[in-house]
Amino acid sequence: MRFIIIGIVLVFAGFVILGGFGQNYQAATLESNQFGTCYEYSDNSPPIEINCSFKIFDQTMFFGVVIVLIGVGIISLIKGTRGDWDNRVKPKDMVGPGNNQNSDDSD
Repeated sequence: MRFIIIGIVLVFAGFVILGGFGQNYQAATLESNQFGTCYEYSDNSPPIEINCSFKIFDQTMFFGVVIVLIGVGIISLIKGTRGDWDNRVKPKDMVGPGNNQNSDDSD
């Protein structure tokens, strides 16, 4: 159950990060293909011309991190749904009303 919850959280976080910050990183490909020059935009100053390879590298790293985050979430979901590791408990480690081997009280 833990892996399923972790997987859902990681996939959700990946999509939220991609949706929230993805717009900032998709302009590099368009600028380099259409115009051949890339610009760094800020609120207080005019656009500054920068090397397109740096901007495309930043874009690739961002999407790589998001893909890894979503991929780890999917792997965690698969492991959580297919795994029976949490059901394999040794009889001596069992605790509860059905276990008579570990009861020390005189009931």
